[in-house]
Amino acid sequence: MMALLEVSDLVVGYDAFPVLHGIDFTVEEGELCVLLGLNGAGKTTTVSTVAGLVKPRSGHVVFDGKDLGRRSPSARVAGGISLCPEGRRVFPRLTVKQNLRLGAWTRRRQSKAVQRQLELVYDYFPRLAEREGQLAGTLSGGEQQMLAVGRALMSRPKLLLIDEASLGLSPTVARTVWEVTSRIKQDGTTVLMVEQNAGALPFADRALIMEKGTLVYTGVGDELRDVNLREAYLGA
Repeated sequence: MMALLEVSDLVVGYDAFPVLHGIDFTVEEGELCVLLGLNGAGKTTTVSTVAGLVKPRSGHVVFDGKDLGRRSPSARVAGGISLCPEGRRVFPRLTVKQNLRLGAWTRRRQSKAVQRQLELVYDYFPRLAEREGQLAGTLSGGEQQMLAVGRALMSRPKLLLIDEASLGLSPTVARTVWEVTSRIKQDGTTVLMVEQNAGALPFADRALIMEKGTLVYTGVGDELRDVNLREAYLGA
């Protein structure tokens, strides 16, 4: 495996308030990496910077061997990065299918490819297929989260960023979303998933734990099942 995403010495802040203090990490091609931490640790800022929504003060984000520099969010989507944002942010007055097709905007002229991707999303989330004509605002919280992940997949990303997929969901629905995310990874999409919930650890190939804008732990494999790890960093 090679590193699909390399983040080096990344410093990010809002006005005079520093958030990320020179973090370094990699995400290998073909793996599911979970970025864990409590509220306010800087996790959302990290994935927002990778997606191009936040400009760093210094440091580098290298994706697929290319420094993203000042590349716009839309250019990053076209280049293979897609973000499923915190809070779902579906378009409530549009149908499920309309929401999904908006996710394929950068590929809108490739109608056959978009249709294949739509069918794949429906295969991952059959409930969305059942409700494709329903207004997104009338879906349950879990269904809206499925829709948000599905919409992010419609651009056929190489790297899928998922911010707080389990937030506000029941443990059963959260596990369903994680299981599908694991399947997405197995099908060849690299995933960086932001979480506060340590229940995501069993699905991870690699975990990064963040505290107050710094990475305090990186682990792989059996290390991620360590109860002491959860207690030390997450209070879990």
